[in-house]
Amino acid sequence: MAAPTCASLSAPQGGASAPADGRAPLTTEPIIEVDNVTTAFGSHVIHRHLNLTVHRGEVMALIGGSGSGKTTLLRLLLGLDVPQAGTVKIFGHPLGRCAVRDLERVRYRWGVLFQAGALFSALSVFDNVALPLRELKSVPADMVGPLVMLKLAQVGLKPDDALKRPAELSGGMVKRVSLARALILDPQLLFLDEPTAGLDPDSAKQFVKLLRKLRQELGLTVVMVTHDVDTLFAVVDRVAVLAEQRILACGPLAEVARLPHPFVRNFFLGHVERCAEDDLKRFRLSLDDTSEDGGVPAVLREEKTT
Repeated sequence: MAAPTCASLSAPQGGASAPADGRAPLTTEPIIEVDNVTTAFGSHVIHRHLNLTVHRGEVMALIGGSGSGKTTLLRLLLGLDVPQAGTVKIFGHPLGRCAVRDLERVRYRWGVLFQAGALFSALSVFDNVALPLRELKSVPADMVGPLVMLKLAQVGLKPDDALKRPAELSGGMVKRVSLARALILDPQLLFLDEPTAGLDPDSAKQFVKLLRKLRQELGLTVVMVTHDVDTLFAVVDRVAVLAEQRILACGPLAEVARLPHPFVRNFFLGHVERCAEDDLKRFRLSLDDTSEDGGVPAVLREEKTT
């Protein structure tokens, strides 16, 4: 049985939802299906009857308080843990109940950006990004170099950066290298764990702009755990609130931000009005910086003159 999309808020079902920034409507094809999942460690229950569906091409954010089970849910989605009850399907494959070879094939279709980057300190930037290609032997050896340099360029790094060690990198560069490694196998699905954590405001803004660009260019489906409200405003299509051992609500920012739940009220305190669809559209267009006229996006200039 397919998992219910989420609790009570609007979401793509019979039709497609239009993103706030004017991109093509989202498809309703499910990429991730979490159906009636219960997770426990001993007598401590983390999730109880949890349901979540992520559709192809959307960016889904998971938010929740400390200890709400976000990390455990992410581990379930990565196939690192198995629930006590219920099913987790990625690309239609049930994790924890499929053959090892089938699980490996599915894992090649996703990439992961870990919160602290998880780079190997003894390896250069080049070797960190090349590691999945070399481990899996998925391309000829003479193709590894060009592919690594392509991914480094794609995330905004220079050729000289390939020779550096992680200790020589800024926080923003560590995130970019980790993102390049997550993308090296050309995944369809990307998991991001606190992608802007530890970055200064300018670095966080530049990284979010990069995520927007890559999402549009590569057609990625993205699941992210984040506490950063500005990251939500910049890239997210829907937000799933994890509380009380379940997905309490899931839907567009404008709807989720107005829920009367204490965690939601505190999370979006002072930001509710920014969640309106028109405000989100203007904010996201301002990030794109596509004009040659004072940094004002062309779409906004057209609105102003009409």
